[in-house]
Amino acid sequence: MRIVLGVGGGIAAYKVASLLRLFTEAGHHVTVIPTEAATRFVGTATWEALSGNPVSNSVFDDVHQVNHVRLGHEADLVVIAPATADLLAKAATGQAGDLLTNTLLMAHGPVLFAPAMHTEMWQHAATRANVETLRSRGVAVLEPAIGRLTGSDSGPGRLPEPEVIFDAAMALVEGQSDYQLPLAGRTVTISAGGTREPLDPVRFLGNRSSGKQGVALAVAARNAGATVRLIAAHMEVLPPPGVDVIKVETALQLREAALAAAADSDVVIMSAAVADFRPAEVSSTKIKKRDDTADPVITLVRNPDILHELVERRNSSGSAEGEQLIVGFAAETGDSHGDVLAYAEAKLQRKGCDLLVVNHVGADKVFGQDTNSVVILARSGSEPQEASGTKTQVSAAIISRIGFELNHVSPRT
Repeated sequence: MRIVLGVGGGIAAYKVASLLRLFTEAGHHVTVIPTEAATRFVGTATWEALSGNPVSNSVFDDVHQVNHVRLGHEADLVVIAPATADLLAKAATGQAGDLLTNTLLMAHGPVLFAPAMHTEMWQHAATRANVETLRSRGVAVLEPAIGRLTGSDSGPGRLPEPEVIFDAAMALVEGQSDYQLPLAGRTVTISAGGTREPLDPVRFLGNRSSGKQGVALAVAARNAGATVRLIAAHMEVLPPPGVDVIKVETALQLREAALAAAADSDVVIMSAAVADFRPAEVSSTKIKKRDDTADPVITLVRNPDILHELVERRNSSGSAEGEQLIVGFAAETGDSHGDVLAYAEAKLQRKGCDLLVVNHVGADKVFGQDTNSVVILARSGSEPQEASGTKTQVSAAIISRIGFELNHVSPRT
C-alpha cells in the first residue's frame, strides 16, 4: 500500500518516527512530506532513513514528476500526524501553499488526521469548526489523547500513541469509513498481575497470575483511544508501550494506587489477582527451619476489598449516572454448593460493580496461558456475554463492551 505521511510542525513530530516504522515494518511504501516547520523538530535525514525514500516539502523539487499532483493521486492513504491547529485550518479551507497541502487537495483515498496541540488550541471554536468541516467531508479526525503536554500542562491535545494511529489508519483503509475510537478522550485505569504478600525478607504469599490478560486489556484500551494507566503487580510479561505504569507489590499498595488513579478515571478495570489475605506479622529476618523449634504457624488477616471500596467511593461521590464505569474480574471454581456462574452472580451483587468478567480457573486454565474464555455479567441485568480465544481477542471483546456501556448507560439497580 502507498501511504503519504504528512508531518506537522509540532513537538510531537518526534513520535511520528515510530509511526513511520510501524507502516514500513508492515510492508507499506511510505512517502513522508514534512512541513517546513516540522523539519525544525525532526530533520529530513531521519525521514529518509526510516522510509527509504527521498523527502521534500516543496512543489518545486522534481518538477518533472509533478509531485504536487502525483503523490495525492497515487496514495492509497494519507495520514497527517501531528495535525497542528494550523494544518487543520489549511486543510479545512483548501489552502495549497506547500507540497503537503497540495497533496491533500489531490488525495483520492482515505485521509486521517491525528491532532496534537495545546488544550486551549484544541478547544478553541475555530479549531472545533475546522474539525467538524473536515469530518463533514468524510475525513477521519481522531480525538487527541489526554495527558502531559509541552511543559507542565496536562489535558486533551496530546498526540495519540503511534500504535493507536496505525490501527485507526488500517481500519480506515479496510473500509470502516465511520471508524471511531470508542474510548477516545477517556482515561482508563487497569490493574494487572498478582500481588505478593511478604512473610519475611525472602518468602511471600502469591498467586499464579501472569499479568497477560491485564496487559492485553491495556493494549486494547490504548488502541481504542484511551489514556491508560496500568497498575502493575507481579507480571511475567512486560508492560506495553504507550501506557503509564504504576508498579506495586502488595494488596495494600495496589489499593492505594487504585483509589488515587480512580479519582479522575472514566473506567476502572480490576483485572489483577489481588490476595484475599496477608500474614498478620511480617518477620524482619528470614524464618529459620530448626530441629529444636516447632513448625511456624502463620496467622492471616483479610486484605481490604478494593473493588467494593471503589464502587462505594464512586457512588458516594455524587457522580452523575454513567460518569465512571467499574469492571471487576472473578476467578472462580465451582463446588458442591454451586457452579461458577452462580458464585459469580452473587459476587456481582455483593461488589456492586457495573460489569464482572468471570473466569473458570484451574491449575491448567487461564493463569499463564495465552488463551482465555470468559463470561461478562452486567449489573443492569442484560444477558451474559461470552468471549473466548486469545487473550488479545478476549480483551478486544471486553473493551468493545465497555465502549458500548459508556454510550448506552442503563440505570444501576
